[in-house]
Amino acid sequence: MTNNTAAVSLRGSIYGKQVRVSDLLLTGIIYFCAGISILILVGIMGYVFYRGIPNISWEFLSTATSTLKGTVGILGNIINTLYIIVITLLIATPIGVGSAVYLNEYAKPGKVVRAIEFTTETLSGIPSIIFGLFGMVFFGNTIGLKYSLLTGALTLTLMILPLITRTTQEALKTVPDSYRHGALGIGATKWYMIRTIILPSAMPGIITGIILAIGRIVGESAALLFTAGSGYDLPRKIFGKVFESGGTLTIQLYLFMQKAQYDEAFGVAVVLLIIVLGINCLAKYLSHRFNVETRA
Repeated sequence: MTNNTAAVSLRGSIYGKQVRVSDLLLTGIIYFCAGISILILVGIMGYVFYRGIPNISWEFLSTATSTLKGTVGILGNIINTLYIIVITLLIATPIGVGSAVYLNEYAKPGKVVRAIEFTTETLSGIPSIIFGLFGMVFFGNTIGLKYSLLTGALTLTLMILPLITRTTQEALKTVPDSYRHGALGIGATKWYMIRTIILPSAMPGIITGIILAIGRIVGESAALLFTAGSGYDLPRKIFGKVFESGGTLTIQLYLFMQKAQYDEAFGVAVVLLIIVLGINCLAKYLSHRFNVETRA
């Protein structure tokens, strides 16, 4: 009887907690806030797609703006955006991943490591306009690269390094220490252990950080306006374009708005939203896929 009474009392206390007014109120507030966030996202995207999709055509996507030919297109800006993404990642990814490997696997915990981590966190909080000002003065004027895609890529490298470094470092921390001890215990060198065990195990987090960095590159405008310029011509030489001025999609969006060409601006906005959504979906897919393989 005592046990039955205790069980009934326990069920009663559980049910009592489930119907408390404060719990219902807080749950309602949480759902309300989540609903507001979803409505804001749907509202912004819906309005941009409503205004922009009618202005997107094959000519708009496959030609460059030309007064002589009477065309308005963003092909040059799309190519410039791809140049910026590729150059920036080629520079930032090895440095960011290498820095994270050093901090997590080689450096001894202490003041130096804390100083480096504090520096990377501070860099991630600096406004992009300041990066643009520094890039224009240092890379553009001091080094002599002037307004060019390379100047913009070097500036963006400074901006996304903290993101790649911190993301990779957190991914490396998720690898169990037993992997390290087991590899070293059978006679593997530390670099061999890192290259064949640690990095592959942390690859989902590393890839996610890189893809999120691509998203920031695609959406950046202030820093590139000071460093890469606003040219929209199609490249005549593959490697020569790196040293020429070139405006990305975000820069062209700004220019369209400045000239009161709102229809074209909304068309560019739709392209940017599709790219950002594609990047986020790719990040989620790759992260899930690698995690499934790791668990298997």
